[in-house]
Amino acid sequence: MAKDRRQDVDYLTPLRRLLGSVVVLLLFALFLFWRIDSPRVERFRAQVLDQVVPSFDWAMAPVNGTLNILRDFQSYTRIHQQNQELRRELQQMKAWKEAALQLEQENARLLDLNKVRLDPRLTHVTGVVMADSGSPFRQSVLLNVGARDGIVDGWATMDGIGLVGRISGVGQKTARVLLLTDTSSRLPVVIQPSGQRALIEGDNSAAPPIEFLEAPELVRPGDRIISSGDGGVFPAGLLVGRVAEDPGGRLRVRLAADFERLEYLRVLRHLGTESIRDPGSLIEPELDPEAENGVNLTTREGTDG
Repeated sequence: MAKDRRQDVDYLTPLRRLLGSVVVLLLFALFLFWRIDSPRVERFRAQVLDQVVPSFDWAMAPVNGTLNILRDFQSYTRIHQQNQELRRELQQMKAWKEAALQLEQENARLLDLNKVRLDPRLTHVTGVVMADSGSPFRQSVLLNVGARDGIVDGWATMDGIGLVGRISGVGQKTARVLLLTDTSSRLPVVIQPSGQRALIEGDNSAAPPIEFLEAPELVRPGDRIISSGDGGVFPAGLLVGRVAEDPGGRLRVRLAADFERLEYLRVLRHLGTESIRDPGSLIEPELDPEAENGVNLTTREGTDG
């Protein structure tokens, strides 16, 4: 068996060499023939090309298919790049849209601040809400205005529509606003149109309860609630909200201010109300001291006689 294998190897090796030599000679002869500059040879080459090249379409099919695949891949690459660029532009447009919405909201709140009609004697300072300094047991926010802006502890604060709270702590550049929803907040109010006086006590909820109501039967859900000015802390006539009723039947206030989006607050300069202690001339006219003495003397003489 080993001898037969050696004979096969010895037989195939010369055959491969012979075939290789023949192929090389044929290629060399073809090269020389193709390089001959002769009209006859040129016509022969043209006839060979006309006969051979069209019949090799099947051989060029893989090459053409590969070229088409390369072109499609290049097109796909360009489309992918364009898609990435469009995605980046879309993200930028989303960011611009968000910025535009925030500016629109800020503009709307500023317009609301300008539309609020208050007592012309009340001036104000508008501040930006910087952060929430509250906790689960205390609800307050910080403003970027303070003592340098003339802020005084106890002044009322409003957003574009309703009352928010009062100043409770003033720094040089910042001030703390105690919200109406805080548990330590107490606000005397008047309910219109019945004119009932009550007290709003914060309980850390979005709708504080209405306490110490004189005649609850005269109050209906939807009635308007304004500050009464009792106590001298809050000015009178500031909008607080409207009466609402919870599922348990307890009267609460639906606050007019948007406590979920406090961005700008108006601090009202409340210098207090002037108290009138004298009765006035309409109640008891002021008399001349000399006339008053004469009347007293006449009265005494008449009594003595």
